[in-house]
Amino acid sequence: MPRKAKKNAQGAGTIRKRSDGRWEAQYTVGFDPATGKQKQKSIYGKTQKEVRERLTEITTELDDGTYIEPSNMTLEAWMSIWLEDYMFDKKWSTIKHYKAQAKAHILPALGKVPLSQLDPHRIQSFYNSLLRGSGGKQPLGPISPKSIRNVHGILSKCLSTAVKLEYLRRNPAEMVTLPRLERKEIQPLTDAQVGALVAAIGSDGYGTLLKVVVFTGLRLAEAIGMTWDCVDFEKRRLTINKQLQKRPLAEGGFTFTPLKNGITRVIAPAPFVLELLKRWRQVQAEERLKAGWEWQGWKSEKEHQSAFVFTTPLETHLHPQTVYIHFKKFATEIGAPNARVHDLRHTHAVLSLQNGDDIKTVQGNLGHATAAFTLDVYGHVSERMKEDSANRMQQYIENL
Repeated sequence: MPRKAKKNAQGAGTIRKRSDGRWEAQYTVGFDPATGKQKQKSIYGKTQKEVRERLTEITTELDDGTYIEPSNMTLEAWMSIWLEDYMFDKKWSTIKHYKAQAKAHILPALGKVPLSQLDPHRIQSFYNSLLRGSGGKQPLGPISPKSIRNVHGILSKCLSTAVKLEYLRRNPAEMVTLPRLERKEIQPLTDAQVGALVAAIGSDGYGTLLKVVVFTGLRLAEAIGMTWDCVDFEKRRLTINKQLQKRPLAEGGFTFTPLKNGITRVIAPAPFVLELLKRWRQVQAEERLKAGWEWQGWKSEKEHQSAFVFTTPLETHLHPQTVYIHFKKFATEIGAPNARVHDLRHTHAVLSLQNGDDIKTVQGNLGHATAAFTLDVYGHVSERMKEDSANRMQQYIENL
């Protein structure tokens, strides 16, 4: 039988081993002014050393006056507050992602745990279960290290806010070990596949858009949301300042939103791209005449300036799912059935590097936040780049 703890002064504590095998340390945080009785709290750990170290830390904070009393609020209650009241600096898509991850993974496993009992080991065990495929609401198999890191990012941000509000003394998510991230190798199209795709996809709104994407590296949402006032034929520049995001009809339907990193970029496309756009602008004018009263787009040249660049024959903007269907049809024809529309962006980046663009230029054209990220994704050297490097070195040697 564990020995009953004696009455302690503030900060003093006792340590005992529980019947479930865990170690518990009790400490006194003061006295209830109404009853005069001690107010005691407990901390738990796997080893006696662990709880002793934490108890020492707490008693020191009590002596220094920096102690924060643990909150009995559950993670589910706090995360609900956090997602509702602390998201005003986040994009709609970010909030949607946070809520989906919380519902699918975090809350089913940890939602009922009080914040005061949310220790690093419990969080570590949760991440391990996700990696094994035994965590979440309806576990269907293991999730990737990248997905676990995404879950961790959300949980850590949530708990970090709790620390700022003094619901927690420290963020337990900061003391875990995350699974090693293995980046999947990108799958750009080959030169032959690019040529075959350009020849096959035609010159309607879908074909023109796909050609522009492969030779500019635009994200699909950026291309679909581009308007004619962003195309400057005289200065030969494209301004990328927004994207068109699909939302449920109840939440506004298709909506213009800021770019992924919120930074407008201006790119100088190849003359081929500008000629494509000039021809497509003329096609739109012809389609307007053919459509007559069914025309759903711009009514004057002034309206035309802010109209969508890539449209259907009736001037409605393109739908991302329909673009995907068009692309997959031609991807299969050119021998790349597993290719995605986003792989056209990867293709542009690799083509740019192979043809001599420096990493900083590629970063700016793609709209990455840092050159380091671009280098991380595209820093691998292709076989053609290796041959070019070898030839340049050979020329140098021969000129010695």
